[in-house]
Amino acid sequence: MQKESEEGLTIKKEDDFSEWFQQLVLKSDLADYSPVSGCMIFKPTSWQIWESITEEINKRIKKMGVKNVYFPMFIPEKLLAKEQEHVKGFSPEVAWVTHAGDTKLNERLAIRPTSEAIMYDAFSKWIRSWRDLPLKYNQWSNVVRWEFNNPVLFFRTREFIFNEGHTVFATKKQAEEESMKIINMYKEILEKFLAVPGFVGKKTDKEKFAGAEYTITIESYLPNGKAIQGPDFHHDGQNFAKAYDITFLDKDGKKQYVWQNTWAISTRMLGVMFALHSDNKGLVLPPKIAPNKIVIIPILFDKTKEKVLKEAEKIKKELSKFQPILDDREDYSPGWKYAEWELKGIPLRIEIGPKDLEKNEVVLVRRDNSAKKPVKTKGISKVIEKELREMQDSLFKKAQKLLYNNLTEADNLQDALKELKENKIVLVPLKNSKEVEDILKEKTKGAKTLNMPLKQPTIKGKKCIISGEQANYWVYIGKSY
Repeated sequence: MQKESEEGLTIKKEDDFSEWFQQLVLKSDLADYSPVSGCMIFKPTSWQIWESITEEINKRIKKMGVKNVYFPMFIPEKLLAKEQEHVKGFSPEVAWVTHAGDTKLNERLAIRPTSEAIMYDAFSKWIRSWRDLPLKYNQWSNVVRWEFNNPVLFFRTREFIFNEGHTVFATKKQAEEESMKIINMYKEILEKFLAVPGFVGKKTDKEKFAGAEYTITIESYLPNGKAIQGPDFHHDGQNFAKAYDITFLDKDGKKQYVWQNTWAISTRMLGVMFALHSDNKGLVLPPKIAPNKIVIIPILFDKTKEKVLKEAEKIKKELSKFQPILDDREDYSPGWKYAEWELKGIPLRIEIGPKDLEKNEVVLVRRDNSAKKPVKTKGISKVIEKELREMQDSLFKKAQKLLYNNLTEADNLQDALKELKENKIVLVPLKNSKEVEDILKEKTKGAKTLNMPLKQPTIKGKKCIISGEQANYWVYIGKSY
């Protein structure tokens, strides 16, 4: 019997982005809410995608000599308190364990907001000589950051998953040489696998990571006009080394403080990818990252069912490297199945019925543009590879066009406000001042600095759009998650 179709997306992306995104995540079976406010449940599809990201990053960082480790999620308060700027930056977000059963603990334990404190206490014991350097560790872990008002699945949750690289060097030069290696690695993952473009730059002092000398980020742009921070790299200088007494004897036998970096990518990027590419039919997944790249849907009639299923099984076997799904359920119509798999974002659909069988063909349908075309079953694997490559490339170019069309420039507040009203990201001259950034946020009703281009346009003679004084740099501003 024909079963009732589950309702698809009822809100259009262009009409109400927030509601559309929430429906997308829930109805595409990517995630669900948990009983704890601000926390989420990753379902198999989203978790498989995250596993693919971890595999690709692991391949690359291991070639750089980085080793994976794991440290406890509980951090004694005395360790967290050692680096005051770091603590100040995270203190509103820290969740504390105060009791074990009914017994009050002698010392509060922070639930990891990030791992500098617990890791660097160990580093101070392990590093003794220049021979112990460089030390390059990474861990894949969950972190808890509690303080915010509006949780959004994937984008902003109280618990999320990320990698945190922690690298230690004998010299500042060695440490800083790592920066673009890490950023370019993340950029490759975003562009080649997630089809997500971004712009690279340095955070202002107000927005940099707490405790770092400077932070470099990749920022992306979403169709609702908001920017969102992606992977980042923090050069910590010797700030943590001095706080946690991480020293080594150099080749001359002199005691020196080490130089450190930290870097990360989080599950937030899954949300960016889902929001960027998906449409009003549901999820759209870039082929390189999709767990299943093809769904095969046989058109079944009593007289020809056996032959069609046999051919469908044959095609499935031939295309096994694409992890195909064969949907041979008989109590759902083909149209219902089309809608379901479109909602779940399978990149390519193969339709095969008795008429196709007679022609030794199938019908191939692309998820991103709904383009249909007949394809001969002989040599189908090469056709599939070509279509997947083209779809991957098309998704990236479309997202890149969206980004570039919404990057603009203004050298005065009036023009900047006009561009911000049009949901643009605006490059403006600004003074290096936390007070100026606070006023900027107030006057723009929520826009903030995103990052400063690494290659700065000429700033001489340019006035800060807020203070009217000589600006120190050009910086992108925009509404942001």
